This record gives sequence, C-alpha cells and structure tokens, in this order.
Amino acid sequence: MRAAWTAGSVRAQALLNRRLGVAGTGGLAGCTSFSEALARLAASPYGHDVRPDQTVDQAEHALAETVLWHLRVLAGWLPRSAAELMRACAAWFEIGNLLDHLRALHGADSRPPYQLGALATAWPRLAVAGSPGELRAALAASPWGDPGTDETGAVAVTMWAGWAARMAAASPHIRPWAAAGAALLAARERFLLQRPVPELAARRLAGLLGARQGDIGDFTGFAASLPSEARWVLRAAENPGELWRAEEGWWHRVDQDARELRRHPGPASQPVVACVALLAVDARRCRTALELAARGGGRWEEFDALV
Repeated sequence: MRAAWTAGSVRAQALLNRRLGVAGTGGLAGCTSFSEALARLAASPYGHDVRPDQTVDQAEHALAETVLWHLRVLAGWLPRSAAELMRACAAWFEIGNLLDHLRALHGADSRPPYQLGALATAWPRLAVAGSPGELRAALAASPWGDPGTDETGAVAVTMWAGWAARMAAASPHIRPWAAAGAALLAARERFLLQRPVPELAARRLAGLLGARQGDIGDFTGFAASLPSEARWVLRAAENPGELWRAEEGWWHRVDQDARELRRHPGPASQPVVACVALLAVDARRCRTALELAARGGGRWEEFDALV
C-alpha cells in the first residue's frame, strides 16, 4: 500500500512539470491574437487535447480535458484506497457532463462529454437518459441523489453543493477550500441572483456552513455567521456585486495552500491533493490567458490582477 502511494506521489510530482506556470501563461496572455496563443498552447503539454483550429469554447473545453487526462493517469498509479479521493476530484467533470446533457435534453446545444473512464461516479448511467425526467430518476438512484427538479439552474446548484460536500469529506486538506467554495455558492444564489437554494442543496451546504446560514437574510450577516474555515473567502467582497473578487481570492488561496502542501511532508495523500489543485490552477490561468489574447492581448499587470 505504501509503495503504491509513493509511486503515485512521484507521478504527481512529474505531472506538475506539465504546467505552463505563471510565466508561460503570462506569455500566452500577451499574444496579440487568439490564433497565436492557441498555436503556442497546442505546442505545449496541453497539446494532448488543444488543437490549433479550435474555437475559444473548444479550446477551454480541451484545457479541462487535459487536466482530466492527467487525473486519470495519476489515479492509475495510486492504491485502491485513493479511489474515492480521485473520483471526488473528477466529479467537477461529471457535473459538467450532466449539465450539458440536461441542457441538450431541454433543446440546447451541447459539447462532447468529458471522458471520465474509471473516475466516473454515475455518468455512464446518466448519459443514456433520454428525457429530463429520466435524468432526474437516474440521479435519484445514484450517489448524487434526487435534486427535486429537472430545472437546469436548480440541478446545477444541488450538484455543486453535493460536490463541495464530497470534496470536504475526501481530505482534510481540501475541506477549507470546499467550505469556502460552498460559501461562495450560497452567497451567489441567495444574494447576487436572489433566488432560493433548493432543499437538498441547502442541507448539503448546512453541513459545511452551519444550520444558521440559511435563515440570515442579508449579505453582511450571512458572511459573519459562517464558520472560520469558510468566512475568510467573503472578506474580499463588501457586497454581492464583488463576489468575483472573492472567487479570485479563493483561487489564490488554493494555489498558495497547494504550494505549501507540496513543500512540506505529510500524509500519503498530501502530494496528490497538491498536484490536483495546482493542475487546476494552471489550467484556469491558461483559460484566462486565452480570453485575454482573444481580446487582442493584455499587459502583464492585467493578467497578474486576474490570476
């Protein structure tokens, strides 16, 4: 068992060499056209899925697909006891698949699904649902649970709340990120979009944020009521309109925490958690850089402020 964790940790460190890093993504952001940035990205380790002829949306999807491929490779080096941790990490992609499928069932366009392989929780069963009602029934019979509706927005909130709960349970290193992410989700729904949180989502969020948070009707009081592991994320937002600042702060905290986890020895899963987080941070920087390049390129200061 220990040998498998050691092999997985070594593989995790190797995968981190597949990142572009701040300097590399800053170079992408400085490209004066999307095609120039995309060609550079396709020639990088992200060329596993990124192609020079893709649109912005396709390239962003391919960035995520590359991260998923790395997770699948990493999972193959880890012991069976790591299976739930890796499935929890990959659940972000399963939620993306499910929501795209649900939109398609409601008549919208959809993208190719992410290829989850053994990291799927329930996707093979969800993928064959032929109507929104069938998809809801498949969810109810899966570990995700019944969202209580087939309305896309409510399903999304319930799924993201469930993912936060899964991530918090998967590793103590992830729990502060998951709790803060849950706070962002609840604040966005209640105070920015001003719509009620679905019942199942509210129960899942209460497990991370405390039972009181659902009863507080103003943003400031909500932020003050949160447990300390979640409260920090809303300090960057004085009102709901500044939640984007809080989200940027969340990513910065994940990046810094993951770097610390990588530097210091700890439990066997620690290097794996750090690897997954840092791969996600790098892909997000690449996405930001592509969007800036598509607008004609940005100065380093602009890119640095966004990442």
